[in-house]
Amino acid sequence: MSIRYISSRTQVARDSFPGKILAEIRREFGAEVEPFTLHLPVPELLAGVWMACRETLLADNGRRDAKEVVATAISELNQCLYCVDAHSMMILSSAGSDYPDALKDPYLSAVAAWASATRNSDSPLLRKPPFPRQEAPAFIGTAVVFHYINRMVSILLGSSPLPFTQGLPKKIAMQLAAWFFGGAVRREKEPGKSLDLLPDCPLPNDLLWAKPSRPIAGAFARFAQAVENAGSEALSPEVRRAVSKAARRWNGVDPGMNTMWCDEAIVPLGEMDKCAGRLAFYTAFAPYRVDEGIVKEFSDRFPGDKNLISALAWSSFTAARRIGTWL
Repeated sequence: MSIRYISSRTQVARDSFPGKILAEIRREFGAEVEPFTLHLPVPELLAGVWMACRETLLADNGRRDAKEVVATAISELNQCLYCVDAHSMMILSSAGSDYPDALKDPYLSAVAAWASATRNSDSPLLRKPPFPRQEAPAFIGTAVVFHYINRMVSILLGSSPLPFTQGLPKKIAMQLAAWFFGGAVRREKEPGKSLDLLPDCPLPNDLLWAKPSRPIAGAFARFAQAVENAGSEALSPEVRRAVSKAARRWNGVDPGMNTMWCDEAIVPLGEMDKCAGRLAFYTAFAPYRVDEGIVKEFSDRFPGDKNLISALAWSSFTAARRIGTWL
């Protein structure tokens, strides 16, 4: 499957920095999957998203099948069909049953309900999470990671990683994929092993939910810094201030198909920044609205895969980390 709007697959030398990251992904996730590799134009982002995902979903406290349920439920919430299929296979690998059957387990059903409420800042389900306190950084981190990844994937990838999208062929493909990834799912992962990919840095205040887990706090601090560095190169301070201000007021509600909220938000921006602002606002708050026209308008003004990936990553993570504040 090709990655939309990206000009070409980045060639990676095995002994390079990106090569080292991809080797870890192959060994511990099972394959160089596209939700990670789409970040290759900005290797620091590839490292950041990998370590944030590894230290929460793969390596830290909490059952792997329960965290895969979080990933799948949030992907359903965000209508990211690619990630729904991808993590339904991982549930099959880790729990031995498909997603609907897994939810017959009362604990996994409660976890799915919690995950499905994560975009509603006022939901009472968020005040009584189904997991113990010591597992909170892993579950919240998984939720934040997938609110980020869903945005990137919805814009840049297709509808499924599988060659078939329905019926018996899809079921067989799902079972084969679950078998393929099964060895990596069962392989023990030592927490914190990915942290040497990027230099240490302070944990931002809005990510303090991660602090009880040193590996997760370290991963998110590094990822946040990588995202800020990338965003500052691709988006002007004015665009970033406008989106950040809107994020602080956002409670997770989908703005819907009305465009007025976005049109009004970018009015104060300079002419050069309006296309970047439109891409950033839609990516953060309504990623399903990002289409070829919006991407082309941005890329004509700010050409190159690095600029596009950086702008999308900054906008996606701004929304995802806001969600983390009410979890």
